[in-house]
Amino acid sequence: MLAATAVRTDPDDPLGGLEVGERPDPGPREGWTRVRLRAASLNHHDLWSLRGVGLPPDRLPMVLGCDGAGIDEDGNEVVVHAVIGDPDFRGDETLDPKRSLLSEVYDGTLADLVSVPRRNLVAKPEQLSFEEAACLPTSWLTAYRMLFTQARLQPGQTVLVQGAGGGVATALVAIGRATGLRMWVTSRDATKRDRALELGADQAFETGARLPRRVDAVMETVGEPTWDHSLKSLTQGGTLVVTGATGGHRAVTDLRRVFFLQQRIIGSTMGTRDELSQLVQLMADTGVRPVVDSVLPLEEAATAFERLAGGDVFGKIVLTRPA
Repeated sequence: MLAATAVRTDPDDPLGGLEVGERPDPGPREGWTRVRLRAASLNHHDLWSLRGVGLPPDRLPMVLGCDGAGIDEDGNEVVVHAVIGDPDFRGDETLDPKRSLLSEVYDGTLADLVSVPRRNLVAKPEQLSFEEAACLPTSWLTAYRMLFTQARLQPGQTVLVQGAGGGVATALVAIGRATGLRMWVTSRDATKRDRALELGADQAFETGARLPRRVDAVMETVGEPTWDHSLKSLTQGGTLVVTGATGGHRAVTDLRRVFFLQQRIIGSTMGTRDELSQLVQLMADTGVRPVVDSVLPLEEAATAFERLAGGDVFGKIVLTRPA
């Protein structure tokens, strides 16, 4: 099968370890099934893997990719849930100490075929294309969990999204808008602010700008550069949900503000299969669709990774395979 594979890792030259070529098909495994992929999307997780974060040398070579949609062995159109947990674990699989994501322990979705536990398949509604469905299992599922499981937001509340433009940020804006939330965004880039407004954000601000009023929740993916602004933007009793730290992870926190205003700081990672099923149904019911930056064939994965690493991306980059 054709696959985009990490054959070595390098923190300074991550793309140097990417190889696009033939790999062995996945073999049979009890309780697992194979999906012939029609589309898969890139995530920053893939770049971190190529840098060696979460992917030690003894697991190489490793087929990259967390997100995918395709046809299962019974001919059903499916979306692949990327969280691989212990089959004996009960409850929220994101809290399973033995959990991993596709491409960390088991080969991922940037390939013709992927093997996953049967329980990890979610039916793809006919309203969604394979390209759209392939955007959902990481960024969009992360956004869904942040808004509704972790922040427990209700229609009419105001949410600040730090750093417009990334996959999670665009998902937050689109989902929030569709479910009656007031969505505000920040970005240093005027073009990205404008595109966020086109996507449905109610207001867009320069990074670090003083807001008209404090918000009910902040969705934080940037980390250190925006952390202080996030806390200061949060209302009394508000919630800060953090799911990334692309700008740095050693943020300083004024604990007096946290306890005096009874603010909640909650981490969030991915989501459950049930949440993915709910998200997929929400997309089908509301007509909301993922923001797709570009679509390329899997053969051009190196070009796609270069664009992702360059940062000039709004939404998701999708790699496709023929029917």
